[in-house]
Amino acid sequence: MPRETHIAYISAGSNIGKRRDNCRRGFEALDNSEGVSVRRISRYYRTEPQDYTDQEWFANAVACVETRLEPLQLLAILQAIQRRFGRDKDAFRFGPRILDLDILLFDDRTLCTDALEIPHPRMHKRRFVLQPICDIDPNIVHPSLHQTMSQLLQNVSEEGQTLVPYP
Repeated sequence: MPRETHIAYISAGSNIGKRRDNCRRGFEALDNSEGVSVRRISRYYRTEPQDYTDQEWFANAVACVETRLEPLQLLAILQAIQRRFGRDKDAFRFGPRILDLDILLFDDRTLCTDALEIPHPRMHKRRFVLQPICDIDPNIVHPSLHQTMSQLLQNVSEEGQTLVPYP
């Protein structure tokens, strides 16, 4: 009996090495994973670092994926991909990274465990997340805040959150 499929939105970010290529290759690795199919990828953005600002700017994008996996299974795949890229799990929070992959949304579910929170707890405050999601579908509704991604983006200040599309 086939398993139900789900729609998830995954963010990718990198500010070490060939940043945009790292994100692209991360999405390719995700697409090559069992039970996951990347359906759409936003445009790529060069983005100002948040929280810890004394570091290189990031490349960021968001992918819409279809998956037969449950959220914690998908998280395990994302973490394995990050490790393959050389991500150090002990690196300091919000610091430089080769590849960061996060589950932003998973269907219209909410989930809060020690390992994973869905929707991503800071996504509604981040232009580098909201703009790429809006590139894919600005009418997606945040399952907890009950606003569209477009509405959330309009409410986020641009100050300190510069993002520039890659050519």
